[in-house]
Order: sequence, then C-alpha cells, then structure tokens
Amino acid sequence: MNKIAIIGSGGSGKSTLSRELGEILDKQVYHLDALFWKPGWVGVPREKQTSVQQELVEQESWIIDGNYGGTMEIRLHKADTIIFLDISRAICTYRIIKRWIQYRNKTRPDMGEGCEERISLEFLQWVWKYPSTKRPIILEKLNSLSNEKEVIILTSPKEVRQFLERIKTSIFQKT
Repeated sequence: MNKIAIIGSGGSGKSTLSRELGEILDKQVYHLDALFWKPGWVGVPREKQTSVQQELVEQESWIIDGNYGGTMEIRLHKADTIIFLDISRAICTYRIIKRWIQYRNKTRPDMGEGCEERISLEFLQWVWKYPSTKRPIILEKLNSLSNEKEVIILTSPKEVRQFLERIKTSIFQKT
C-alpha cells in the first residue's frame, strides 16, 4: 500500500480514514477538497485539477481522498490500492448534518482555507442519490481494475475500524 486512492460519497468518512491511515502508514495525505476549493468556495478549473493530480500521482507514495469523477481515472490508474467507502446514504447524510453543526462558521481541517462549512439541499440530494447514480459506475470501474490493483470495499463504520486495526496489527508485527 504505497499509492492509495480513497473514494466514496460525501459523508462516507474519506477524509477521516485518509488522515488515520496516513498516520498509521506515515504517508502524505492529500485532501482534494482542500486543493480544489479556494476561499469563498471558488472552485479550481478542471484543467488545474488535472495537472495537480498528475503531479501528485507521480510521487513515490501518497494517500489521496476525494471523488472528483472527472479526474478520478488519474488516481485510480496510478494507485496500487483503491479503497471505496460504500457507506449507507443514511449514515452519510447524518454525518454531513453532524459536521455542519460541528464546523458551523468554521473551515474543516480537510477543506480549503476560507471555505466555511455549509450544507445545501443540492448536496444532500447528491448524497442521497449516490447509491443509484454514482455507485454502479464506481463498482464497474473497480471491477475492471481488480486484477491489477488491491481494491478494498468497506461498507460500514465497523468495517472501517476493523480495517484500520488490521493495518495497525500488521505494522506492529513487522517491527
């Protein structure tokens, strides 16, 4: 696990998993939201997203979290490990509302500076529809890459915790 792409719906826990995995594996973590949103929620153009990611994926090791479907192929093809957080929409929606309350009028640590936490009906609808609109496409991509990459699909917070514990245990046993 040298080059790790973490994908999943909003609220699935991508940033938290990335941060924890980065600490365990001592790898640099890149949160795409922090890179691609400028103060006041001004988005970075797709060309810039592409060039930034092409540079990042050439590094020796990394953890990159984020969806950004238009540039996802860049990460998936360079990753040796792909983690898909296939968490239920009810949990994702709950987490989005919870973090909105927690970070209200503040910027989350994994977000671009000057992007105070916000919530919108459009984003909540995107998350709610994710299992029927985005998930099938992602599963198809992952299936096509499963022979050449390690593909890990975690479907619950409990599975995420167990995964992290297995990683910690395997590192502890190697030392």
